[in-house]
Amino acid sequence: MSFPKGFVWGAAAAAHQIEGAYNADGRGKDIWDVFESENGKIFEGHTARVSCDHYRRYAEDIKIMKEIGLENYRLSISWSRLIPDGAGAVNQKGVDFYKRLLSCLCENGINPYITFYHWDLPYELHKRGGWLNPDSPDWFARYAELAVKNFSEFSSRFITFNEPQCFIGLGFQKGIHAPGLKHPARDVLQMTHNVLKAHGTAVRAARAAAVRPILIGYAPTGEMCCPATESAADIEAARERMFSCPDLENCADGISWWSDPIMLGKYPEDGLKKYEGFLPDITAEDMKLISEPIDFYCQNIYNGAFVRAGENGKSEYVTRPAGGGKTAIGWHVTPQCMRWGPRFLYERYKKPIYITENGMSSHDWVSLDGGVHDPQRIDYTRRHLRELSKAIADGADVRGYFHWSIMDNFEWCQGYSDRFGLVYVDYQTQERVIKDSGRWYKTVIETNGENI
Repeated sequence: MSFPKGFVWGAAAAAHQIEGAYNADGRGKDIWDVFESENGKIFEGHTARVSCDHYRRYAEDIKIMKEIGLENYRLSISWSRLIPDGAGAVNQKGVDFYKRLLSCLCENGINPYITFYHWDLPYELHKRGGWLNPDSPDWFARYAELAVKNFSEFSSRFITFNEPQCFIGLGFQKGIHAPGLKHPARDVLQMTHNVLKAHGTAVRAARAAAVRPILIGYAPTGEMCCPATESAADIEAARERMFSCPDLENCADGISWWSDPIMLGKYPEDGLKKYEGFLPDITAEDMKLISEPIDFYCQNIYNGAFVRAGENGKSEYVTRPAGGGKTAIGWHVTPQCMRWGPRFLYERYKKPIYITENGMSSHDWVSLDGGVHDPQRIDYTRRHLRELSKAIADGADVRGYFHWSIMDNFEWCQGYSDRFGLVYVDYQTQERVIKDSGRWYKTVIETNGENI
């Protein structure tokens, strides 16, 4: 079993989850810094103030990446490290840090894929209304312009947003993530529209600011739907369910609501009907901006649901077998999501696809022999990669895969209770240990997936 020649193998992380140094060298607060300071919001009161201390230890971490054989690394930039209040003066020390980091990656033969936004809205912008403020697209465009102007000499690959379904849905509709709010649907849909406009303004600003030709993508998430059987009826039912818009109380969650406007230039009809009466003003000019052409489409995929054609002709979920596999965080193990998700996405959007996150939380620890043995992560990844190869065989133009994550880190409201990394981090000593999965992943890269 192998992958196409030139297939991109990588791993990923995010600024707020690994950098630490939360108040160093002029960095401003983001919404997570404030959320973490409140009692009861994060598991056992954990914070990301130190985390993996990547801000100071990036050279050591990049050396480990090279040891693993990593050739591509997806990272995010901290908006409030570059612009402390989000929209005012530039923090040159923040710019210089990322130049040092990116330069070190390039010197070690590792290609950076830069994500502008991985959930860390500057707190000062939140106080001004955040994504509800009609100026938010302009704030984001200025930030993206600054990042590309300074960093495109090191990278030609940029991604606007990571998982908007999560940072809007969990942060502003369900109140689980920062800033912990529960807005009414009307506000949520307005924020969605503003984020999509911010994406479009950033694409335009980034292309204009780049010092060399760049490629731009977008990285949503969402529920992957798999057919219960490979009958034509079940395949169509799974496809239909995957792109159906959820009910109003979960309006931030849908795949098509977040991706159709960018990829197809229009909101999906079923969502327009379901959300009628709660929608923001949507103009033709807005849609032209939102659908500013991008070069590749990303998807973060961890699990999926099974769907079949019901007797009434409508799609319906199939109950998972009792006792089925789950990861340490409680997510179902459904490798088939990595075949059907990319296949359906490519059929709908017809753009090259990168899997920008996939991985699992496992209960890892350092064994008496000094190693970290995580056979479940190896098995999980192998199963998902086998299914991804089937998606490619089915005709999906999948260009790359980024494992989440390169190292254990701050897992948002779960704190440090979940470990997703290929590299173990001792948060007391900051010692790093390459796990068995990290060494196995090296062989995946070296063989272009033939070993799976």
